[in-house]
Amino acid sequence: MRETNLLIIGAGPFGLALAAQVAHAGINHLVVGKPMEFWRGNMPQGMFLRSACDWHLDPLNIHTIEAFLRSKGKSRHDVEPLSLDFYLSYAEWFQQEKKIRPLPLYIRQLDYDAATQEFIAVTEQWQEQTAGAGGDTIRAKNVVLAPGFKHFAHVPEDLKSRLPLGRFQHTAEFVDFTTAPKSRYLIIGGRQSAFEWAALLIESGASAVHLSHRHPSPAFAESDWSWVNALVEGIVDNPNWFRRLSDDEKNANIQRLWAEGRLKVEPWLEPRLNERVKFWPQTEVISCLQNDTGELVAELSNGETVECDQIVLATGYKVDISKLPVLAAGNILKQLETRNGFPVLDDHFETSVPRFFITSLPATQDFGPFFAFTIAVRASAQLICDRIVNRES
Repeated sequence: MRETNLLIIGAGPFGLALAAQVAHAGINHLVVGKPMEFWRGNMPQGMFLRSACDWHLDPLNIHTIEAFLRSKGKSRHDVEPLSLDFYLSYAEWFQQEKKIRPLPLYIRQLDYDAATQEFIAVTEQWQEQTAGAGGDTIRAKNVVLAPGFKHFAHVPEDLKSRLPLGRFQHTAEFVDFTTAPKSRYLIIGGRQSAFEWAALLIESGASAVHLSHRHPSPAFAESDWSWVNALVEGIVDNPNWFRRLSDDEKNANIQRLWAEGRLKVEPWLEPRLNERVKFWPQTEVISCLQNDTGELVAELSNGETVECDQIVLATGYKVDISKLPVLAAGNILKQLETRNGFPVLDDHFETSVPRFFITSLPATQDFGPFFAFTIAVRASAQLICDRIVNRES
């Protein structure tokens, strides 16, 4: 049995930033989870990020990416665009500098005890993923859930029904390209991840990659994220800014971010896509059959057919908070107010369950689409920490 004031579930960017902030505030806390697990296990080697050096993790603005670069004798011009490997090395340095030491545990089940107003978390070791392993408990006054994207991978049911079972994978799962040489792929999707997976597959030896998407192909153009910084920083002082916008104003902000993130793909991808990549804009797969030789034959809505060995779904992510195993196993879902699959959050990310906070992608409905990106980790950490500190002062 362990006891703590605050239990942080998740050691990705949102969890690490929060751990740094609450340590600075002197809040007794525990962090559980593998550091940067989704980034390490569900993103491919060779991937580049769309963010720049200003999207760092430190709410105190000390252990920034720029500071990390200075410690290495480098400048931002040496590392942008940021590679996945570089960002992981920065996160590891940040963790060391902040002395963040996550416990080697997962939370198997989380319950809220209304009588004691405490949370009871049942743990299991990282290496013990079989049923019944672990079983130690942590009691906490406050809990913050900072989930990765893994459990929100979106596979549309109508699309799934048209594809042979076992012959498709979402990009969140398909990150090992060792089988790519001489293989043919059909990627369904037409945004940044689809184009980047296509480039990585070609560079891994794929003989052909087809991209089918229902919209026109996006432009190869550099995205302008500069306007996002001020908006997210302003949310610290005005946390209900987004939720108080009219529907038209919300849509305008969403569309502006959409235009940068979805209507463009990074220009450094264009020279990496050679003649082995075939684009099929404004099409969708209407059927797909496996023939006697195991080959997949997909029929597109424009009447063309594509022959391939594997299908990759670059179909994004969609929040359904009930899909998180840690919640599904306990009693919190029964008490949690939700809307459209998202948790309903107040100005400090607190849910309808007292002292239970949720951030990261599930916060986008109430705080805006920016909270699907690492630009928002610092604002999230400050607002959650402020609530806990003010409640106890």
